Amino acid sequence: MEKLSFVGRSLPRKDALIKAVGTAQYAADRDFAGLLHAAAVRSPRPRIKILSISDAKARLVPGYVTLVTYKDIKGVNKWPVVMQDYPFLPEKEARFAGETVALVVADSARAAKKAAALVELKYQELPFVEDPLQALKKDAVKIHGKDNVFSSFVIKKGSVDKAFANAAFTVEGEFSTNYQVHSYLETQGAIALPEADGGMTVHSSTQCPFYVLDAVAAALALPYHKVKILQTVTGGGFGGKEDVPALVASHAALCAAKTGRPVKLIYGRKEDFQSMSKRHPGWAKVAYAADAKGNLTACRVKYVLDGGAYSTLSAIVLWRGTVHAAGPYKIANVDIQTFAAATNKVPCGAFRGFGQPQICFAQESLIDELAEKAGLDPVQFRLKNLLEPGDKTVTGQKLNSSCGLKELVQAVRKRSGWDKKVNSLSVKGDIATGIGFSAAYYGVGLGAKGRYLDRAGALVNVYKDSSVAVNVGNAEMGQGALTVLAQITAETLNAPYESVRVEEVDSSKVPDSGPTVASRTTLMSGNAIIEAATPIRERVFKTAYDILIAEGADASKPMTAAGGVFSMGGKAVDFKKAVSGCWDRRLKMSEQGWYVAPRTTFKMEDGQGDAYVIYSYSADAAEVEVDLKTGVARVKKIWAAYDVGKIVNPKLAMGQAQGGILQGMSWAMYENLVYKNGIMVNPNFTDYVIATSADKPEYDITFIEKPYAEGPYKAKGMGEVPLIGVAPAVANAIRNACGARVRSVPLLPEKIWKELKKV
Repeated sequence: MEKLSFVGRSLPRKDALIKAVGTAQYAADRDFAGLLHAAAVRSPRPRIKILSISDAKARLVPGYVTLVTYKDIKGVNKWPVVMQDYPFLPEKEARFAGETVALVVADSARAAKKAAALVELKYQELPFVEDPLQALKKDAVKIHGKDNVFSSFVIKKGSVDKAFANAAFTVEGEFSTNYQVHSYLETQGAIALPEADGGMTVHSSTQCPFYVLDAVAAALALPYHKVKILQTVTGGGFGGKEDVPALVASHAALCAAKTGRPVKLIYGRKEDFQSMSKRHPGWAKVAYAADAKGNLTACRVKYVLDGGAYSTLSAIVLWRGTVHAAGPYKIANVDIQTFAAATNKVPCGAFRGFGQPQICFAQESLIDELAEKAGLDPVQFRLKNLLEPGDKTVTGQKLNSSCGLKELVQAVRKRSGWDKKVNSLSVKGDIATGIGFSAAYYGVGLGAKGRYLDRAGALVNVYKDSSVAVNVGNAEMGQGALTVLAQITAETLNAPYESVRVEEVDSSKVPDSGPTVASRTTLMSGNAIIEAATPIRERVFKTAYDILIAEGADASKPMTAAGGVFSMGGKAVDFKKAVSGCWDRRLKMSEQGWYVAPRTTFKMEDGQGDAYVIYSYSADAAEVEVDLKTGVARVKKIWAAYDVGKIVNPKLAMGQAQGGILQGMSWAMYENLVYKNGIMVNPNFTDYVIATSADKPEYDITFIEKPYAEGPYKAKGMGEVPLIGVAPAVANAIRNACGARVRSVPLLPEKIWKELKKV
């Protein structure tokens, strides 16, 4: 066993104190001399032709400074994200209600908002489309290209028609899922500061600072070396601060460039709801086939995501959903077709799970139905068909030894008391209790579709006093990255954990390290840190050895390094003294690291090849109560098990698991964003209900470590795995409790009640 001092321990969070006592500085907390404030003028309708924009009335507001429109954009008016179809500010047409069409700048936030409300927007309403399935029809209103398709993918393997024709058992069903709002506590915000040399510095609440860099440089037509992005303490992201902060920051920067003064742009909750990205609504038609022994033989999928008015990240979100669309099973014959459709609604983007929870809800619900048809217990059916080391996924990728999926399923089966509960229906009065199961796998990192972004940089500085500063390109947004990366640094250098500080991202200190998404931060930045710290480690270790020899240590004994201390032959020297010796020798104590994900072989033409470098795995069981009179359901307990490689910080991992489960349960049970005639009806936390601590189920969480040899201290990635399988486990539990199969998320009481009438 590898002996580790810092990795694998529940060390305290680096940012815990400043957040607990309220001294953390978020974007809204920062202030600068001469600061102005901006507010957005937004489109009131789903699709409009812009005729004119007038600030005549707005000018009468005390403190009013100026109006900013597309005419103030010095660069190309295309936000540089994937397909580049989203203008920074629209010129002739706005495509969703809530889209920013102009910005007002004033000397206070109140004045800016008041003036923005007085800006006169003259427009003509245009035909619009709000249903993604309707958008794909030939006679639909066209808002993107000739077919309203942002992106489409296929996975084809074997002979699907033949396999279905010869199958002993088949199932097919249509499923749908709604939006999910990120519900981060801190709304979107940025501050832009013009520099004396014509450059721009932006303080941004973001999980992807280099996306912000791309956008600000493009909007202002500035070279990259004249733009600096500083990540502020970020109050939650979950994917909602991946792409869209670049738009917010660009708007602030445009205002700052026009006025020549710092400008702050902070969103209110309602406009954050109306205009910022969401989890894509999804629709799927899925079919499975199995032979007489219960072995899966075929899978057919049509999967459609509602991308909204602009493509943003839809292509990449759809691709991940495509790769995982058949589930974590051995299936020889596969036909998967997927589409991201354009509609005149809020553009959708990244959300924890990234296109996978939607299709997982469909596939894992159907797996239960197929097991029932085959006369097998749902868990036993899964165990017969689950991927194991050496098996190939539906894309033909052979799994390595870091795959503990069967062990996870067996662990949850045992811990939940599944075998006793699943066939012993409990009904007390009007309350029925049931249990449901799901299994999932998750490609860690950006994979083949995002491989050009799948890199990470690090800068490690060891100062004269032995304190250590680390800069990386991936962001802390509440998940514990500052802590985990500090542990990896401390372990590599044998430096005391307390002496290591990982900074929020400064784009001028590290190269573009891609986005902080896809559960990639520990793996990518961790490996970059190890590469940077290894040469420094060698110098420190050599110097420590020389000091020990000079102090009379027994050279016949090996030197050990643990907990910030170097020991040999009865003598010891601490990290501080070893570093002092390095500085005395004028050794280089600063290094850069760079890590690039291994190349994948996936082919877009047929969906075959290695899609991701490595996978993490999960299994969930949910126990629910259902009121048979009202259809009201309550999740009592979730059992979950995860294989995410080596656990760097067990307490943080447990927090990630609990948060992911609750977020998944909230989406499954409560979160219901409503659109009517292209307008969002409930853009607030009064009417958009999310789970709170009062709703949380009891947790039973376990980790089974299957080390990944290429990971930092054998870690993989964890952030998104806990959410993915919750919704189908809950839906299956409801079916087990009362016989009601609800095929759409959220699993609202009225839906359950309606299905109960059919039982």
